[in-house]
Amino acid sequence: MQQSTQTNAARARPTAAGAVRRSSARYKILALLAIGTMINYLDRTVLGIAAPQLTKELGITATVMGVMFSAFSWTYVLTQVPGGLFLDRFGSKLTYYLSMTFWSICTLLQGFVYGIVPLLACRLGLGVAEAPCFPTNSRVVATWFPQSERAMATGTYTVGEYIGLAFFSPMLFALMGAFGWRSLFWVVGIVGIVFGLIWWKFYHEPHNHPGANAEEIAYIEEGGGLAHGAKPDDKPEQVKFSWSMAGQLLKKRQLAGICLGQFAGNSTLVFFLTWFPTYLATERHMGWLKIGFFAIMPFIAASIGVMFGGIFSDWLLRRGKSANVARKLPIIAGLLLASTIILANYVQSNVAVIAIMSVAFFAQGMAALGWTLVSDIAPDGLLGITGGIFNLAANLAGIITPIAVGFIVATTGSFVGALVFIGVIALIGAASYIFIVGDIKRIVL
Repeated sequence: MQQSTQTNAARARPTAAGAVRRSSARYKILALLAIGTMINYLDRTVLGIAAPQLTKELGITATVMGVMFSAFSWTYVLTQVPGGLFLDRFGSKLTYYLSMTFWSICTLLQGFVYGIVPLLACRLGLGVAEAPCFPTNSRVVATWFPQSERAMATGTYTVGEYIGLAFFSPMLFALMGAFGWRSLFWVVGIVGIVFGLIWWKFYHEPHNHPGANAEEIAYIEEGGGLAHGAKPDDKPEQVKFSWSMAGQLLKKRQLAGICLGQFAGNSTLVFFLTWFPTYLATERHMGWLKIGFFAIMPFIAASIGVMFGGIFSDWLLRRGKSANVARKLPIIAGLLLASTIILANYVQSNVAVIAIMSVAFFAQGMAALGWTLVSDIAPDGLLGITGGIFNLAANLAGIITPIAVGFIVATTGSFVGALVFIGVIALIGAASYIFIVGDIKRIVL
């Protein structure tokens, strides 16, 4: 560490030509996060693309396929807290590398299954392996970025969720048509394993990064980043964990409020990831080619919404607005606007429906800033467990929302009540940020 610090300091010394420019290593780190998040969402959703061919070859019914879809969320939710504990103990570099490698292996293995049990095992393993991903993202952003840039950074890596699904799905459909459904899992799995090695080679904490000079590290620290918050071996200072500590965290209104708000935002996201194509096919009676064309529009809108929300939040902060205004306003506005999905029940034109859905998904993208607040409120040394609790609550939507929508559709024979359900949940999320969250400040236990 001493040699690295001296090297960074030497780079930052003024020369005869003037002061050394601040380096921009943090943006290279952000690029790693964005690519990793994109691969993350491709791995968890590629089963949906393979499903039509896979179900025929393996003889899987629609009911069993629904269990396969939901299996990921069960283990993903259950291992959020253990994943956060692992992150707090071993640090960002090792945690993300192991997570990426093992979830990619689980994806790769799905291309070799010939029955229900091994496929179920792979889906359960995928959920376990992906659990530490977003808490690690949050820790990296808190480490590498000053508070005034965290919303932008969070929006940048979050947009990877939507870009991957919007722009790579047609490519994956073409791959499946040419080489069969198994090729999807092989290709996506191998890409993830290779990227894990890239992460291991190029990710470093700020004080160990060869491309970060002292000017950039000082800039990060002065803005509230944790540039020197880790040990030289990339392991953070450890705080002894107890379950009573997790209970204390959940009693804090800041964390409880953002957990409820993120659950609400994720409910809209989960609807688009699971039921949206079925809605277009059964409720709007669109053909599959038209669905393929129309379905990409809301995902593009959501990508724009994610970036807009992050940039707008950081702009407010730089303009002197408090963290309460800068962080909460885009999220509240996004959740309120997402509730307009209900309006799709009252229009006949398919173009109008897609426009409403695109606005709602754009708004959900705006509201995807919850991880920025985790960075702002997590107690010192407990960012991993705080992120784990937050992600657990948020991803309960992956279990509850598909089941609730399916029950409503099965009971009523229509998606009208399902869209009302999604809209009402979004309004509850907005109310949580308005009335429960309170001041955005670091929690002290």
